[in-house]
Amino acid sequence: MRVLASRWQGSVLVCGKCSKKLDGGFGEKGRTPLVKLLRQALGVKKGRKSDRGVVEVKCLGVCPKNAVVMVDGARPERWMLVPAGADTEEVVATLSEPASVP
Repeated sequence: MRVLASRWQGSVLVCGKCSKKLDGGFGEKGRTPLVKLLRQALGVKKGRKSDRGVVEVKCLGVCPKNAVVMVDGARPERWMLVPAGADTEEVVATLSEPASVP
């Protein structure tokens, strides 16, 4: 087995099936996928050289209506349902807040 080093301090998983159902659903015109907005907002670089990874996965199995499922790798016990058109700054703030869970 080979092991590759990365600079990632954390990862965010975003359901690709939910994103596809919304046909984007985020941004000013509502056509930008959540993954793309998160990468821009967090300043994610390509591949392993970034501080944090934003990965679009196939399906997380929750399938909410008019929302996208997102999992912060730092807190896998807490899955988030991000409604279509949600404010990107609010979503990023949720990812950046301390790890205390109610």
